[in-house]
Amino acid sequence: MRVLLLFFTLTLGAISAAAAQEFAGAGQLPLTGDPERGRLVFGACRTCHYPEAFMGHNNGPNLHRIFGKVAGKQRGFDYYSETFKNAQFVWTPQLMFAWLENPMAMFPGSSMMSLGVPDAQRRADLIAFLQRASVREAP
Repeated sequence: MRVLLLFFTLTLGAISAAAAQEFAGAGQLPLTGDPERGRLVFGACRTCHYPEAFMGHNNGPNLHRIFGKVAGKQRGFDYYSETFKNAQFVWTPQLMFAWLENPMAMFPGSSMMSLGVPDAQRRADLIAFLQRASVREAP
């Protein structure tokens, strides 16, 4: 029901910060992720995204410190779909977890070419990896 509500909100216009907050919830992910397993899950994502800040953008935006950023607004990345250009929500681990289950169903106008990560544990692992990669100091 919550995914359907978010879908209709996005279809009718940009999602508000309040709607995304309600959808994402303020709580923890339903599963505990393992960043080492998440690193392996991220391998397929690396085709378009980098988690390291120094790598910059690729075909997709850089994901370093993605949590807490407003979707579709990273400076220097000019290839956002209209859905994300008009977005008004902040990425949280909970929202990313929900989105990665089926990205094209949640944001049909997205230009991201991914089937998502349907397995909940693998998604939790991926989120844990992105969280760890975002705070790691550069070598």
